Amino acid sequence: MPHSIRSSSQISSFQNVLIPLPGVASAFATVIRSYPRPPPLFKTQRKGPAKHALAPTPHSRSTLASAPSKAHARAPPMSAWTVPALAAAWALRAAVWACLVSSAMLVAEAACMSVASLVAVVGPPRLRPRRKYRWEPMPGGGGGDVEAAADFPMVLVQIPMFNEREVYKLSIGAACALTWPPDRIIIQVLDDSTDPIIKELVELECQDWASKKINIKYEIRNNRKGYKAGALKKGMEHIYAQQCEFVAVFDADFQPESDFLLKTIPFLVHNPKIALVQARWEFADALNLFHPVCDHGKIDKVRDFVHYGYRMFLTWPLPGNFAVNYNVCLMTRIQKMSLDYHFKVEQESGSFMYAFFGFNGTAGVWRASAINESGGWKDRTTVEDMDLAVRVGLKGWEFLYVGDIRVKSELPSTFKAYRHQQHRWTCGAANLFRKMAWEIIINKEVSIWKKHHLIYSFFFVRRVIAPLVTFLFYCVVIPLSAIVPGVKIPIWGLVYIPTAITIMNAIRNPGSLHLMPFWILFENVMSMYRMRAALTGLFETARVNDWIVTEKVGDLLKDDLDVPLLQPVKPTECVERIYFPELVLALYLLICASYDFILGNHKYYMYIYLQAFAYVVMGFGFVGTKTPCS
Repeated sequence: MPHSIRSSSQISSFQNVLIPLPGVASAFATVIRSYPRPPPLFKTQRKGPAKHALAPTPHSRSTLASAPSKAHARAPPMSAWTVPALAAAWALRAAVWACLVSSAMLVAEAACMSVASLVAVVGPPRLRPRRKYRWEPMPGGGGGDVEAAADFPMVLVQIPMFNEREVYKLSIGAACALTWPPDRIIIQVLDDSTDPIIKELVELECQDWASKKINIKYEIRNNRKGYKAGALKKGMEHIYAQQCEFVAVFDADFQPESDFLLKTIPFLVHNPKIALVQARWEFADALNLFHPVCDHGKIDKVRDFVHYGYRMFLTWPLPGNFAVNYNVCLMTRIQKMSLDYHFKVEQESGSFMYAFFGFNGTAGVWRASAINESGGWKDRTTVEDMDLAVRVGLKGWEFLYVGDIRVKSELPSTFKAYRHQQHRWTCGAANLFRKMAWEIIINKEVSIWKKHHLIYSFFFVRRVIAPLVTFLFYCVVIPLSAIVPGVKIPIWGLVYIPTAITIMNAIRNPGSLHLMPFWILFENVMSMYRMRAALTGLFETARVNDWIVTEKVGDLLKDDLDVPLLQPVKPTECVERIYFPELVLALYLLICASYDFILGNHKYYMYIYLQAFAYVVMGFGFVGTKTPCS
């Protein structure tokens, strides 16, 4: 049966499936069939000769005025559900426009950052951030020259950790291997672990390095007040720490190269206005697909490639000697795409245009005087790194991002760990915006241009608008518009804006073009958590200061390679891997897509079905890995 001549009985029967209450279904069906729809978003004027009617006479005018119109005589009575249905349609149209305006703001911000980051990288040398600042190698290259070592500044390397059994050896070993005069560097391990066995292991590791004449300090606290910020603040209160001019911070899963300090410290030494030098995170060594990635002898290259591709798109760890876990699963590859965009675009453009960006919490070197001048570390939010960066930036200090200096790190490979991390980052940033908005406005030490950047771009668009509009527009408004009559989304908002955002991301990630569809669907699912976290931070609800340390895997994957794919699963483990919010939203999307496919004419169902499938996959836990020790 043609789509345009479907009978009203079919409409009513389908709506009775969607709305079980018979009275509500019949009333809503009556409204859809008989009540005039709201006007479309865009009125198009038909071309062609207008239809002319005979001019009415005075007698006909009086007759028409006195007699009721035919349409008015046949107008159905107003039911109890007519007004709510119309109100819902108009509210949805308002939501469409609000989302379109917000999406346009996101596109404009992304375009501005993309252009600035490209100029900073491939533009004239005099415009590049690194060329604006003086850099000279340290005398003696950090070797054993006693006379040259006297010219080296004192550096404090802080490694905060909490029950980091899987990675503590990697981070401590990498920090102790940094090339710097031994008497001019202090390695400070800030252990807040609650597991006595892990605390003993970390302390023994520090004692082992101390026996090798490494100046390493093992510090613990009686409580975890302030979490990471509290540990860093307590660490800087020690007398030996107050003698250090610069402070390098590395999380427990980060492994800096031995020449990290030799590359970063000269920027701080020769440029007194710089307060922070931020390096880029690195997640994997280069992978050569033309060599076997398995460790069990020589195998056929075609078979190896198929094995690699099979594992790449499923949720089990890849075998092989990888320094970190970029290739563990599809979720980690998508994370790498997002973080690469963050560093290549957001951090690069911020360093280029404003000499300001958010500190990433690790893989950076601070000037100790800048930290002390701005009030030190504060634990009022879960983003102590961003909090410190904003306060230091408001004092007039400058930041420098150096993308060619990279530090190996680990990505969250379990969906549960990634959710907790994203909640902490998003909620803390929104809460910091609430706490510092007025302080930024009344600040007199920075320009109006920089304050506008902080308020509008750095906080409002990226930390508030982005998580809200991503979820509301692509997961709520578009599916709902497929079943509510009279609501139409313009093509530029439905296609052009998402395409522009995707292209700008793909330009900076050319090696991940084949993952773009997965990235879009995955980010839309995660936007549900980010939106909830942003609202939690803005309104300071109960979970605003929740701090859950991101679960690490470290080298455990390498020791678990011979475990078969189909492992025995505990009954409780299956329940823990089911996420009901995703499944509920998947059901909603399936209903909207089915309605549009059977009765609608928007053709949104193709996208909505894909998004519903993504919610189902993540709702049943078929994403990420589970730790080998679980």
